[in-house]
Amino acid sequence: MTTNDNRGTKPTRPLAGKVALVAGATRGAGRAVAVQLGAAGAVVYATGRTTRERVSELGRATETIEETAELVTAAGGEGVAVPTDHLVPEQVRALIARIECDHGRLDVLVNDVWGGNPLLDFDTRMWDVDLARGLRMIDLGVRTHIVTSSIALPLLVRRPGGLLIEVTDGTAETNREPRENFYYDLAKNAPIRMAYTLGEELRPLSCTAVAVSPGFLRSEEMLDGFGLTEETWRDGIGEQQPHWALSESPVYVARGVAALAADPDRARWNGRSLDSGQLAREYGVTDADGSRPDVWGFMLAEKAGGEPRLADYR
Repeated sequence: MTTNDNRGTKPTRPLAGKVALVAGATRGAGRAVAVQLGAAGAVVYATGRTTRERVSELGRATETIEETAELVTAAGGEGVAVPTDHLVPEQVRALIARIECDHGRLDVLVNDVWGGNPLLDFDTRMWDVDLARGLRMIDLGVRTHIVTSSIALPLLVRRPGGLLIEVTDGTAETNREPRENFYYDLAKNAPIRMAYTLGEELRPLSCTAVAVSPGFLRSEEMLDGFGLTEETWRDGIGEQQPHWALSESPVYVARGVAALAADPDRARWNGRSLDSGQLAREYGVTDADGSRPDVWGFMLAEKAGGEPRLADYR
């Protein structure tokens, strides 16, 4: 079942009555996932550290959790912004206590907390990376997910059908080779293992855990870094960044996640890692422009020694 079927069918509200928490919903994939869950009818708690009064260490005042919550409501759901630092267990406990008090249930938990891109040192040996920078990346990309799952899962498992989604970069297949940086490798593979291990623990309780990865994501931060906008992103396609031609807007993975959350047979994915292209093929969703980019499939074909055409993967 899709929440945003782009083939002419009427949108539905399959998540009406459901409660979701998107941890790390300030911008990028997290914001888009929150909005699409709202469009499917869910109550969505949007958390993050950047609010209209306070900006996180990323220094981006242009996106806030309040704005995310307003977008959720405008899409047809109910958005609730709760400022939360997911490295602070007391704040997460207060958040979950509020959800329990308000609704007595949690049906979908999306762990999308990150914020480590400024700490990524490309092509740098592990022992040449400043230790504090590396450990901060692990805190942001792994410890936050552990803290949130540990505190939120007892509420999620109260009802059969609960869904945990670990958002990361790459799947178990695409991440077999080392990633760009030792700490980044750990930070992005840990959520895949979390989904696998927690899936085993959730299975007897009729709940599901899945890791989900976008492809080459055109987040607000990425577009700014390239000096582009969502309207001009194609201007960035060139020899220095050929895979940019297969980039995707945050809407793409978000539509896939919303469709996954609405799928009554989602348990078949338990413990697995999926990317946005796989979700698009499975659920019939597309990016905002009607395309179905598959950068991970393209890169796997390249590594296999083939000469794939970009046009065949969009």
